[in-house]
Amino acid sequence: MKAYNDVQITQLNDLIHLTQTDLTKEDRTRVMVMITMDSHSRDVIKKLLKENALTKEDFQWQSQLRQTYKPAENAKSVSETQILVCDAAFDYGFEYLGNGPRLVITPLTDRIYVTATQALNLKMGCAPAGPAGTGKTESTKDLASALGKCCYVFNCSPEMDYQSLGNIFKGLASSGSWGCFDEFNR
Repeated sequence: MKAYNDVQITQLNDLIHLTQTDLTKEDRTRVMVMITMDSHSRDVIKKLLKENALTKEDFQWQSQLRQTYKPAENAKSVSETQILVCDAAFDYGFEYLGNGPRLVITPLTDRIYVTATQALNLKMGCAPAGPAGTGKTESTKDLASALGKCCYVFNCSPEMDYQSLGNIFKGLASSGSWGCFDEFNR
């Protein structure tokens, strides 16, 4: 893993040098997303090395958002793409919403992902709470994106009634999308 960490740093430096060239807007977004993801991967490997977590059973590894792919065994079976976090497994949703910028993944973001995925795995839903402007909605949207799910954000108002909420829930349930209700306390 130490040797791989050195390779990661070299690749990250190459990406950084690439940003200093003349790139199209779309290519620059792609490179910046790769830098964001590779920086997080570098930090994860450093943390695993520091804490001597060298097996796949260690919690530090299990608590990371991991993608797996199991190819179809024969023509009649279906291939599976899943996202794993601790003991939770989610089928990848294959919802592509374009190549937009990614949220920076910090240790706090990792903790939120573990907490949210464990709650969703237990069919409890997730209700992040905290001061305004701390990234609750953006973290939810980023997790949905990582799982290939469409996430609709609803800014709730006192004018919303049981009928409008019922229609929203019917739409979310029929499409398999996530709903993020901002200011639900209104």
